[in-house]
Amino acid sequence: MRECSSRRRPRSPRRGFLVCPVRFHLTVIRFPSAQVLGQLAQALRPAAAAAAPARNYSAAAKEITVREALNTALDEEMSADPSVFLMGEEVGEYQGAYKISKGLLDKYGPDRVLDTPITEAGFTGIGVGAAYHGLRPIVEFMTFNFSMQAIDHIINSAAKSNYMSAGQISVPIVFRGPNGAAAGVGAQHSQCYAAWYAHVPGLKVLTPYSAEDARGLLKAAIRDPDPVVFLENELLYGESFPVSDEVLDSSFCLPIGKAKIERQGKDVTITAFSKMVGYALQAADILAKEGISAEVINLRSIRPLDRAAINASVRKTNRLVTVEEGFPQHGIGAEICMSVVEDSFEYLDAPVERIAGADVPMPYAANLERMAVPQVDDIVRAAKRVCYRAVPMAATA
Repeated sequence: MRECSSRRRPRSPRRGFLVCPVRFHLTVIRFPSAQVLGQLAQALRPAAAAAAPARNYSAAAKEITVREALNTALDEEMSADPSVFLMGEEVGEYQGAYKISKGLLDKYGPDRVLDTPITEAGFTGIGVGAAYHGLRPIVEFMTFNFSMQAIDHIINSAAKSNYMSAGQISVPIVFRGPNGAAAGVGAQHSQCYAAWYAHVPGLKVLTPYSAEDARGLLKAAIRDPDPVVFLENELLYGESFPVSDEVLDSSFCLPIGKAKIERQGKDVTITAFSKMVGYALQAADILAKEGISAEVINLRSIRPLDRAAINASVRKTNRLVTVEEGFPQHGIGAEICMSVVEDSFEYLDAPVERIAGADVPMPYAANLERMAVPQVDDIVRAAKRVCYRAVPMAATA
């Protein structure tokens, strides 16, 4: 799988900044009618699943990449439930822009691994309609920046239908793909959508960091009866993480709405999600050498948010640093801060520090791009400030 992590298909003019001569042809695309969609739903309705065979576990830990974790999760859920299918741009013949769907077309065929035209509004609407019919679509966006073309279907159709139908309509659908900053892709391809979608009642928003997160949370998302926005990170796809035999078992599933304490500590709580969890752990290693014990919380789930875990940690450490790569205003850090103010204000021994991306569109230049995204040193400095080990930020301005 490693050869896939460094090589990417040349981008079309719409998908990147490479400009090359292209001959365009006008193509009329006919989407399935309601009758055809109903027939597809009837054909794919799940039969009774066979019981999974018992497994023998070995004690040795293994390492897998986030890409492999996502691929195996998709494979196992599609094998277990015939109503699950994958659709999106290049998910079939090309095996996914990031090779997440490698091998699935050959195994499950074009009825369950559907290559779509470049029209997010079109295929996302088809996916929501299929979920109305009892199927379990997984809609892949090549990047979540392109989900803006389909945001009406995600919010007004998928998120609200269960409530507006008084519970008569379930919408079991997963919207997944890379989210947030990558490298050198500019302002229009670098946004973090965690706060955008976490704002909406009716959606669940998950943000995996490790291979364990990716595998367990994607399985949970596919099995969930409600629409789930599954925000991956392109730069994490090729990273390897140790996993236990329990994680590799086909029945493994993580609960939605539960954070994970990645590192125990007693002096300061650091909350993070997605790629920023790795940065927080690196910062905790540096802080430990200076006598500061940092507790790192991997949020995993943005909506619902594990407020209980966050507040329990803050009541122990009495200090909080929130980390996210998205814009600061109305962000995840702001919500976490308010939760602590409401439930644990009297436990705070220092003001909350919020580390976020710069409040500007993402620059294209590499040096400016690095300045616009939180770095490990930013987290270290913030933790020192709340522990009163450094000069306050205002004094250095």
